[in-house]
Amino acid sequence: MSGPQQAIVFIVFLGVLVTVHELGHFLAAKWAGVKVVKFSVGFGPRIFGFKRGETEYQVAWVPLGGYVKMHGDYPGEEHDLDDPDRARGLYAAPWWKRAIIMAAGPAFNLIFPVFAYFFALLGETTYLTPRVGGVAPDMPAAIAGIKPGDLITRVNGVEIVRFEEISDAIAGATSAIPISVKRGEQELTFQLDPVVTVDESNPIEKTRRGMLGISAQASAPVLGVPAGSIAEQAGLRTFDRIMSINGQPTGDEVQLNQVLEKLSGALTLQIVRLESGTVGGASFTTPKISTFTLEKQPGEGYAALGAEGSDLYIGSVLPGSAADTAGLKRGDRFVSVNDAVVKSYFLYNIKLKAQEDRPFKLTWQSGPELKTAQVQRKQEISYDDFKNERKTLVFGTSPFFSLVADPTPPETKTIYVGPQQAIVLAVKEVPKAIRTITLVIVKLFTGGVPLDAVGGPIAVFQVATKSAEAGLDTYLMNMALVSVNLGLVNLLPIPIFDGFALLAAFWEGIRRRPIPLRVREYANMFGLVVIAMLLVLVFKNDITKLFR
Repeated sequence: MSGPQQAIVFIVFLGVLVTVHELGHFLAAKWAGVKVVKFSVGFGPRIFGFKRGETEYQVAWVPLGGYVKMHGDYPGEEHDLDDPDRARGLYAAPWWKRAIIMAAGPAFNLIFPVFAYFFALLGETTYLTPRVGGVAPDMPAAIAGIKPGDLITRVNGVEIVRFEEISDAIAGATSAIPISVKRGEQELTFQLDPVVTVDESNPIEKTRRGMLGISAQASAPVLGVPAGSIAEQAGLRTFDRIMSINGQPTGDEVQLNQVLEKLSGALTLQIVRLESGTVGGASFTTPKISTFTLEKQPGEGYAALGAEGSDLYIGSVLPGSAADTAGLKRGDRFVSVNDAVVKSYFLYNIKLKAQEDRPFKLTWQSGPELKTAQVQRKQEISYDDFKNERKTLVFGTSPFFSLVADPTPPETKTIYVGPQQAIVLAVKEVPKAIRTITLVIVKLFTGGVPLDAVGGPIAVFQVATKSAEAGLDTYLMNMALVSVNLGLVNLLPIPIFDGFALLAAFWEGIRRRPIPLRVREYANMFGLVVIAMLLVLVFKNDITKLFR
């Protein structure tokens, strides 16, 4: 995106939000009979404008805000007997009308996201169906009997249409819940007791949520080969990717199991193995296709190959991490956490999060050797797309991801979201956004969110341009979030903000007299100092992030 395009995207982004805010004040003032002298989008010298009736409308050069100039908006002006419009001044209006005028700006910023989400959600959308692609061993879904290929239809009495809805349906579950699935022509119902874990992906708050141990994406059939196993004796190695058995393709673990169910006797496996090498000091990997033969073993799935899945095998170790310091290396296999055996990476990850930053005992298999160490996750600093600092607890291991012949993609469905459904979805999204922004504001005052996370015009510019590059839907959704932010911040009872004027109106309504003029003057001076300090802070943060 070119510079002029970025500028236009930013001006439209911020201009719409400012216009929405000031429009709230403007319409409320007109309703209350208060004379509106000027409606300005932007500050500073006028670019263009016009006058209609008693109000001048303009667009100014500095697109970082706007204002509605109302007649008699300074306390005391309503007593000017020489003013023919004194009865239409802001402070001549009853306290409750002034409260509505002051609240209307932030209110419009909280209403606007409904329209933004509506247009973002309207039209064709593609989503993941609740078709189970993978089931983690020893997790609630596997224990209950749910299998890959099952289509989840209801969870805890809630009808499920999208895979992402499953997480919301099990949120807060404290006991076993019913889950209905369709398996071929069969309708089955299982009772599952979700495993509760801490969601560390949200930097604002740590939330507890239930997990079933399922995924939409089917896993690639990648081998984990224990030392001394039949698979190792046949020449197979950990992380070999099975492409076919006896000429029948194995695109994912589901297909692998289906193929193995039909075969017996000698099995011919075609695999892809990543071979490592160096040229001129630079390392590289090359996929190599090989064929191996072995007799089918008792058991299902990987057990029929004398092996297991690669789920618990370490794909990579971050240099300098806690895992690296403890001696873990690629190809090692997790065995237990605090002597509790883990049978899937899902379960290992849950137990790891439960330790938070406390030391724990880890046991792992390294070749024929069983190793144990007392380990502890380290706090690492990372940065998101907008250069905001994030502190996370990192152990330093990652599972193996096959980059060769990816598995069958998850099942998706494309539908048209009509106006009625779009408005229902939009109305549901806005309270979530309000809750998130409110939590951020509260934590800024309590220290739960660092002050260097606060952004200014440059941060808004980055949000606007990156959102526009991602598409109109993302642009509108981020505009909705910033609008909520603008509305809630303006409700803070800080002088010069709408929240203080709203507080003053309620004060007058309760005490039957306005806040003394001298107190207002001191409050406004304090407000100017706060705004100046805030501007210094946000520009400092913005500039610091630019050089990260």
